[in-house]
Amino acid sequence: MRLSPLAYADSLRIGTIDFVSPDEIKVLIDIEAPDGVALNTGTPRPFPRINGYVLIPSDEGYLVAQVEWITIERSQYPKRKGMQDFGLVDLPYPLRKMSLNPLGVLAYEGRDKNDEDSYRFRRGVESYPTVGEAVLLPTPSQLRAIVESGDNRRIKIGTSPLAANAEVRIDPDRLFGRHLAVLGNTGSGKSCSVAGLIRWSMDEARKARGGEDPNARFIVLDPNGEYANTFRDMSKVRVFAVEPSEGIEQLQVPLWFWNSAEWSAFTQASAKAQRPTLVQALRAVRDGALSSVATPSHEMRRYLRTLVSAIQIEKNTGNPWKGAGPAKGFRDRLIKWKEGLVDSAAFHQTESDAITGLIQHITQLLSSHQGDWPAIFTLQEISTLFNQLSLTHSVFGGSDTDILPIDADVPRPFTGDQLLRSVEATAELLSVSEYVETMLMRIRTILSDSRMKVVSGDANGLTLDEWLRDYIGDNQASNGSVTIIDLSLVPAEVVHIITAVIARMTLESLQRYRKLNHGKTLPTVLVMEEAHTFIKRYHDDAENQNSAAICCQVFEKIAREGRKFGLGLVLSSQRPSELSPTVLSQCNSYLLHRISNDRDQELVHKLVPDNLRGLLRDLPSLPSRHAILLGWASELPVLVQMNALPEKHRPKSDDPDFWAVWSGEGLAIDEQGEPQERAVNWKTVADDWQQNSGEVEQPDLHQGEAE
Repeated sequence: MRLSPLAYADSLRIGTIDFVSPDEIKVLIDIEAPDGVALNTGTPRPFPRINGYVLIPSDEGYLVAQVEWITIERSQYPKRKGMQDFGLVDLPYPLRKMSLNPLGVLAYEGRDKNDEDSYRFRRGVESYPTVGEAVLLPTPSQLRAIVESGDNRRIKIGTSPLAANAEVRIDPDRLFGRHLAVLGNTGSGKSCSVAGLIRWSMDEARKARGGEDPNARFIVLDPNGEYANTFRDMSKVRVFAVEPSEGIEQLQVPLWFWNSAEWSAFTQASAKAQRPTLVQALRAVRDGALSSVATPSHEMRRYLRTLVSAIQIEKNTGNPWKGAGPAKGFRDRLIKWKEGLVDSAAFHQTESDAITGLIQHITQLLSSHQGDWPAIFTLQEISTLFNQLSLTHSVFGGSDTDILPIDADVPRPFTGDQLLRSVEATAELLSVSEYVETMLMRIRTILSDSRMKVVSGDANGLTLDEWLRDYIGDNQASNGSVTIIDLSLVPAEVVHIITAVIARMTLESLQRYRKLNHGKTLPTVLVMEEAHTFIKRYHDDAENQNSAAICCQVFEKIAREGRKFGLGLVLSSQRPSELSPTVLSQCNSYLLHRISNDRDQELVHKLVPDNLRGLLRDLPSLPSRHAILLGWASELPVLVQMNALPEKHRPKSDDPDFWAVWSGEGLAIDEQGEPQERAVNWKTVADDWQQNSGEVEQPDLHQGEAE
């Protein structure tokens, strides 16, 4: 016999409210309420259960609350003392109680097309219930409405064990557009979740396009080389690594991509002399890239521009008219500058006249201070010289804006040797040669290191547009939707710089795309594995920015500004307490796997704005593949059992198989039916490590000991 609506609603009642506050509701559970499994909702369901959902009737439908704790409160009757009546003993009367966290409202929206009740969940509580109101178990359809509510939930990522295995779907705009942090201990399933989010998103987009490849761009920065084969079955996946092989291309991030901050961090340039010299040298060498064939007039214009800049620096510091001794004085610098002012037959008549006039002016200025020690120049003399230099500079095609012709960070090609010569020449012009020797040594190091040459060499023939097509994706993603950049063998000296350059170039390319396309963005997702290594909190010391700090600053900028330009950020880390607070605070969605470290748990509790004390207590005991999804991507915090990935689609981050190797059990079987033992040839490893081709004979280090 079918129950009436009122009788059915009464059968779902499990208790009454005993206490109400804005962040906690206490409930006295009825004696008749289920004590293990509820059968009155239509399907067997565990109740009462920590983090489960219950409903409280309200004006708009139902208030949705989550169970935080359950307890038994003993009878308040006192124990008998003294004379006992006929040997009777009072037994404690158990009263079950539970505490709820209010989450939102489940609003009734009428009947759907299948003539069933339709509900919609909405975060936030406008009015709270009062003491004595009933608490109900949700029906399966109400549970699904709680978990599955929201618009554009296009991608299924798993099911919710706490909501009758309702499907957990996400809106990709919310998940990727406002940054996602995937946090959890090693082995908790982070990498599989990241790989699954990419794969499931691409599968749904492909279905929406009728089977065609989606116009999507995922760039995975992979420090451990786990993802190289994860997406092999997807069409046209681009994989770049230090050591190319079949299906893996050569990773190239040429030196001319690096900006002045990255060069300064790598060379550890000091702020006083080395950094200004380096920036000026980068301007000069990038300006030289404007013309493939530099004419004498063009070379002289660049030289004059450098002199104008040097005079401007001297005027700002006041050095010329203060005097600094004969060895380092401004007079000696003028003599050297004059040597570079040479007339040429290739000059036009006006150019030759201007150079001749400038040489004569400098000669007269030097002769007027002949014998002075120290040679102290007046402000008027310096201003006149500056005007003469500026006039000559303009004759050769220069202008006021040409004094600092281009940004030192414009990615125009140059070779390492050209940069080295430019730094030396700039230091000579600025008379700081003795102060830049250590910086020059570090530049020579990267130019001569064979390991760095492979990744950051001159990359002859590589153009900027070719790099953008290969690493970010061509028009309509015709060359594939996923780019895997394997950083595992990048030298430690440059791995932070290389990572920073790739991330920065991605952001800046999307900024320029929006500028040239009337505000439209090109949605791209940048995935950073082992984020605690590259986005590590640092001391804000402007005088000494190392490579790790520069790398972190790039990701902080992406976290703050990337959304406006269509760049989403996905972080995966097992140590959230080491991550930059700026980046974490900009993440609007979190996928939390098992976290057992107390510092990491404490940080997660501080990051999460929701009233989730009960749910987050599950973090230390979450099984593998289980995670808590919360934030902007989910209408409410929900425990998710992530979809299973087949073995061939998982990143290669499995635990080492100690027992199989030790015992021989469970090893793969070869064609002869024998187990494939884990053999090792250290000679092969050593040759690869030492980059030996096998042709060079190793010296005998023990030769002569016997002698």
